[in-house]
Amino acid sequence: MKVVIKIGGSLIREAPELVDRLVKEFGSGIKDAPPGGVVPGKMPFSILIVPGGGVFADAVREADEIFGLGEDASHWMAILGMEQYACYLQDKSRVKGMDSIKELSQGVSILFPYRLLKAEDPLPHSWEVTSDTIAAWVARQTGAVFIKATDVDGMFWKGKLIREIFTPDLAGDFESCIDSALPGFLQKNKMECIIVNGKFPERVIQAVYGKPVTCTAVKGNI
Repeated sequence: MKVVIKIGGSLIREAPELVDRLVKEFGSGIKDAPPGGVVPGKMPFSILIVPGGGVFADAVREADEIFGLGEDASHWMAILGMEQYACYLQDKSRVKGMDSIKELSQGVSILFPYRLLKAEDPLPHSWEVTSDTIAAWVARQTGAVFIKATDVDGMFWKGKLIREIFTPDLAGDFESCIDSALPGFLQKNKMECIIVNGKFPERVIQAVYGKPVTCTAVKGNI
């Protein structure tokens, strides 16, 4: 089973623990790493981590505000920010890095997205398109379940967690933690995004297994 997990920049402090827990559960694809999560008779998982931009993309935003960068420059610089976050995650773990999605490794791996996106250039160059929509595109291309791990439990309306919402309903006054391009992408491609709090690794693991968990399921024309 293929799963794309976008790990947001808001989790930069907690992300190493989350990645370690995923590796213990599902393995890592590194030859000399412990084969955690590999249980005879169980379905193997290919877990591809797509890094957010975090503080690295924020630096590009700041440079854009000060120096007035063009949309193309901002787009590619921000994706290079995702590469920096990928380097950080790999430095804190023993997880295999990948720059292609043609064949996903069994266990957990981290996507270094710049080369792939530069070759495909599949999305508009705009600050409305961030790592959320990029991760959704990766999930679509690989036929993977799409999970967004962030620092909140999901989406809220008037202080209450929304368990499930359809993309056409997102025009309301919601406390959103997704980029503005993601709902349209999910709608167009008939996809679902599970938003879960990555500060609780067990929740992410439960979401991977498709079990009930505290989250928001954002459904696009499903």
